[in-house]
Amino acid sequence: MSVLRIARVASYFLALTAACLMPAPPASAQATSGPASFSPKRLWDGKTPDFRGIWQAQGTAYVNVEGHSGGKGVAASSSIVVDPPDGKIPYRSDALAKRDENYRARATADPALKCYQPGVPRATYLPSPLQILQSPGNFAIAYQENHSFRVFHPDDRPHFDAADWWMGDTRYRWDGDTLVADVAALTDQVWLDQAGNYHSTDFHVVERYRLTDADTIVYEARIEDPMVYSRPWTLRTNLKRVKARNARIIEDECLDDEHGVRHHISPYDRDNLLTGEAWREKNVASK
Repeated sequence: MSVLRIARVASYFLALTAACLMPAPPASAQATSGPASFSPKRLWDGKTPDFRGIWQAQGTAYVNVEGHSGGKGVAASSSIVVDPPDGKIPYRSDALAKRDENYRARATADPALKCYQPGVPRATYLPSPLQILQSPGNFAIAYQENHSFRVFHPDDRPHFDAADWWMGDTRYRWDGDTLVADVAALTDQVWLDQAGNYHSTDFHVVERYRLTDADTIVYEARIEDPMVYSRPWTLRTNLKRVKARNARIIEDECLDDEHGVRHHISPYDRDNLLTGEAWREKNVASK
């Protein structure tokens, strides 16, 4: 990757996160629980709610889940933290220094910039889509971001608590028409957003997925981590069905540059058709 291209990427992400810690506007409709009376379409067993399809979060909460005032080319976002009511993550006083350090180094330190998997819940509210794959008794999500995926296992199986995974270990059950997923065993290298909000390996998430109409999923994540947060807290946002004809998730490739640093390569970039070695040779030769 040329110096010019690296500079452009760095400039883009700096602009994107410039307002990460600015005061958030009041909570918006995207953090609504939605009506509870909707009866979703069922799978062929006649019982299981049908979540199949391609979905995408609305808004720019991926910049900062606590909300931000926007920046160059980036729309403002309300906080998607619905508990506590002030929209702020309840950090322990001794954990704030690490969050602030992450924020200062965000242009280069964000694991997502280095092509690591985004983790849970961050993968859900990224600006790229996800696809839910489902049959009776089976549930999985394929994310466009960095080829990430999750297989949801029945909750009668114990967690792999000793594991240290980027996408965690997921167990699920049905609460009426709501899918409830219990997620553990996440690495502490994951960030929650571009602002540097973070957690430890004691991180535990309970997700809830609920259809409020044929084209809307309300996503909720209750989060606890006694090493970093003073109390459990909850975020909530909406996913909208991607209804474009022939919609699909696309390749999101990462390749090493001449310095061995991994970078996201746009699927619309012709360089993405090259193998890793050919891509490196081309970009080194073009310098």
